[in-house]
Amino acid sequence: MEETDRKILSLLATDGRMSFTDLGKATGLSTSAVHQRVKRLEQRGLIKGYGATIDHEQMGRPLTAFISITPFDPSEPDDYPDRLATIPEIESCWSVAGDESYILKVRVAVPSDLEDLLSRIRVQANVSTRTTIVLSTPYENRPMA
Repeated sequence: MEETDRKILSLLATDGRMSFTDLGKATGLSTSAVHQRVKRLEQRGLIKGYGATIDHEQMGRPLTAFISITPFDPSEPDDYPDRLATIPEIESCWSVAGDESYILKVRVAVPSDLEDLLSRIRVQANVSTRTTIVLSTPYENRPMA
C-alpha cells in the first residue's frame, strides 16, 4: 500500500467527516485525486464504513466492562456470537486464543444492570463468565499511524 493511501486512512480514522479538499491539502493531492483514492480504498475494503463517536455517559450507559466467556461444555457448537447477538448491551464480540473463547465489550447504566446482563449471558449461552470493569478510558479506537 502506498504511503499516501496510509496517510488518507490515518486522517479518515481520526476524522471520518474530513472533506476531500482538506484531505488533499494534508496529502498534497488534488480534491479529485483524493476522491478517487478514497473510492478505491472503499472498493478494496480498506474503508469498511464511517461512524460517529458516541458519548456513552450521556447516552445513559457510562459503565463499560469486558466479559470473558468460557463454555461449560467445549463439545457444544461454537455459536456463541449467534446466541448473544440479540443482547443490545454487547457492543463488541471478539474470538480469542487462551483460556476463554470470546471477550465481550458491554456498556450498561449501573452495576445492577451489569449483574442482570451477566445472568442473561450465562443462561443464553450456557457459559461461565469473568468480568473486568473499566474505571476510565484515557483513549480508545486510536487511529494507526
